Amino acid sequence: MQLRHVKILGTGKYLPSRKVTDEELDAVLCTPAGWVNKITGVGVRHYAGEGETASTMGAKAAEAALLAAGLSFSDIDCLVCTSGTKEQPLPSTAVFIQQAMGQENSGVPAFDIDSTCLSFLVGLDVMSYMVEAGRYRNVLLVASEIASAGLDYEDKESAALFGDGAAAVVIGPSAAGESSKILHASLKTYSSGARYSEIAGGGTRLHARKYSKENAQPYLFHMDGQAIFRKASKLLPEFLGDMLAQSHTQMEDFRLVVPHQGSAMAMRLLRKKLGIAVDRFLDNTPGHGNTIAASIPMGLHEAVSQGRVQRGDRILFIGTAAGLSLGGLILDY
Repeated sequence: MQLRHVKILGTGKYLPSRKVTDEELDAVLCTPAGWVNKITGVGVRHYAGEGETASTMGAKAAEAALLAAGLSFSDIDCLVCTSGTKEQPLPSTAVFIQQAMGQENSGVPAFDIDSTCLSFLVGLDVMSYMVEAGRYRNVLLVASEIASAGLDYEDKESAALFGDGAAAVVIGPSAAGESSKILHASLKTYSSGARYSEIAGGGTRLHARKYSKENAQPYLFHMDGQAIFRKASKLLPEFLGDMLAQSHTQMEDFRLVVPHQGSAMAMRLLRKKLGIAVDRFLDNTPGHGNTIAASIPMGLHEAVSQGRVQRGDRILFIGTAAGLSLGGLILDY
């Protein structure tokens, strides 16, 4: 157990303007009518429109989180972008979010934490220790993802899953006597699955200067969904069991489980595999799709907005990410 007296002060969310239906994707992917809906169960996902960037979307989610927290940017000591996609290789996306918020001369430290789909969970875990230690008081965590820019439409199943969007939370210290806290967190990586989900090009190994129309595929997203699921389904029960044992909790203690939103099929199988009751499981895939690292904070935001969690309720965040990584965090909201 790794107790930290840290509180979620406010949450925010932003979905971009362009809506893409399952039916539209059937036409784009040249699949039979109804195929995308059967595979994904998304219905409608959002793609970034003209002029929308990861930083502008992140700024809007961040401003909504600040409003919900009753704070202004002047109350923030640190801004961390917790995204799996980057606006550009250098500098960090957090820098551009700060700029998009009109705070380019604030001096507030801004940097990225990247653990692909688990970036928000890892960022929350890491930065909660900084708050607990008094290094920072109020930290703004922002996950802003534009998956649509890197989709490979030849890889039909993967291309159908994803949507764009942003979510943000403000964290700060819990006041004396408050029940809000992070109880426990865990991250495990099995790099035998490193090639299951990747964009191989664009870094120093396969630099962008090597890109050509004839050699575009390494610069697009590739995912072997079946391999990920087979490996994760074997590892997740023991991973969760260890978390529960180390935190002295059981599944009945959780008011809500907020998973990384992979696909409708993945959500159903995850819930069944881990024995989670339907009314305690948040499936945010419809209307969003897989929004990478934004999916968990989006789920939290929806749960708070819909009244599915109240102060003092215990929540479990859990998911998988490229790497292959498994992550979980237990929060008393």
